[in-house]
Amino acid sequence: MEIKISKSDWLFLFTCLLLGIVAEESFFRSEIGISYMVFIFSFYAVFFFRYRRFSFTHQRIGYLILCIIWLLAAGFFLNDNVLFHLLNILVIPGLVIFHLVLVTSPKNYRWAQPLFVLYLFSRIFEMFKYNTGFARAASKRLKQGRDEDKLLVWKKIALGIAISLPVLIIVLTLLMSADSQFERIIGGIPDWFRVIDAESFIRLIIILIYTSAFFGFMQVLFHKQIQVIQQEVKESAGVLDAIITITVLVLINAVYVLFTMVQFKYFFGGQLQGDFTYAEYARKGFFELLFVTLINLSILVAALTLVRFTSKTIKRLTQSLLTILVLVSSVMLCSAFLRLSMYEDAYGFTLTRVLAHTFMVFLAVIFTYTLVKIWFEKLSLFHFYFIASLLFYTAVTVLDVNQIVVGENIQRFEKTGKIDVQYLNSLSYTGVLGLIELYEKNKSIPGLQTVLQENKEEKLSSEYPWQSYNLQRERAIKALKKLDLY
Repeated sequence: MEIKISKSDWLFLFTCLLLGIVAEESFFRSEIGISYMVFIFSFYAVFFFRYRRFSFTHQRIGYLILCIIWLLAAGFFLNDNVLFHLLNILVIPGLVIFHLVLVTSPKNYRWAQPLFVLYLFSRIFEMFKYNTGFARAASKRLKQGRDEDKLLVWKKIALGIAISLPVLIIVLTLLMSADSQFERIIGGIPDWFRVIDAESFIRLIIILIYTSAFFGFMQVLFHKQIQVIQQEVKESAGVLDAIITITVLVLINAVYVLFTMVQFKYFFGGQLQGDFTYAEYARKGFFELLFVTLINLSILVAALTLVRFTSKTIKRLTQSLLTILVLVSSVMLCSAFLRLSMYEDAYGFTLTRVLAHTFMVFLAVIFTYTLVKIWFEKLSLFHFYFIASLLFYTAVTVLDVNQIVVGENIQRFEKTGKIDVQYLNSLSYTGVLGLIELYEKNKSIPGLQTVLQENKEEKLSSEYPWQSYNLQRERAIKALKKLDLY
């Protein structure tokens, strides 16, 4: 790839170097907190300055994704959910790459098509090619105007040093063994040249990697695409035969209708199967029901996008069977929801159980939209699924799920007197705040004072740099300082 380097390219490279320093300071100095927001602000400041005269495309979905990126980054500052912090280390960069490629792609390019994924990866691949071409062009420019004879002299000097090194090592070893004073002098020479240590060298490498990634990727997107992948939109409908699909749906629906009748008997008739307790019955079938519901959703999507209809009657029959499938799936989803609720009543609330509850609410929304899609064919499944998934993930990330878990367990304690102190303590600073609230209500809970004392000694003796500043931790530290444990 032949690249012509202008003064603006050098200036932008220097800007990306500064951005690389910000990235290294934000992510590799300490635990990530407010530093993620600082980096996102810096990154998009550079991006929008570089693209200040660029005509962006797909702006509506682009602004939505940009808002989601900001909210996810704010999650590192607002709460302390370790699970989502780990996930967002991958999710946020992925969304940033998707956002940049989306708003710089051709206006008539449909991002909801599978080929857009290939286009996105082609942009990433072009980044490596561009960086290689830029390095080659920069090397040629540096060599221009240089005296070839002087370059040859320096090459010979370097070769002479390389040849003499083995001899010098042997001679110095012998001389150092012969004279202890000489050994001390020579042994101290490495300290004279110790300009940077190993840690600084590694940080420098990280900065250079970030710099090259930022520079290459934004440069590739800035320049008009050399080749745009042609989108050949083919009619997907017609892959599956309608008669076969109807047969499958009839058999599946027959089983599901029978199961639904049983569920209504158990959950609305006040009877249970065999000698199971509510907690045992809930634990026995929750994951099975959730898995079957996901299978049904896959069947619905496949039928809506791949079935070939030969007549209007067959089409209406298929739509009716799909509607029944949605309805029985909804009953199974409700059954799983009730089972999990009973299990929580018996054993308490955990992060996993609350996330499962929220995921089932999300599935209910998905099934509702899918039911509408069955009868209104112009609606797009992928658009809604993608946007709904992003909004759901953002909501459970920004809204502190740990706080919900703590609140529900405290309410359960007030009703039953049961509480798992160690589990609440595992929920980081949100859990500590919950334990403090419990201690103020009831100081006689077994093990509670000991756990709070350990937290107070640990948290108040620790120092936290600006990168890891977190609101939830600051609230917990202030509460621990005010807490009187004696």
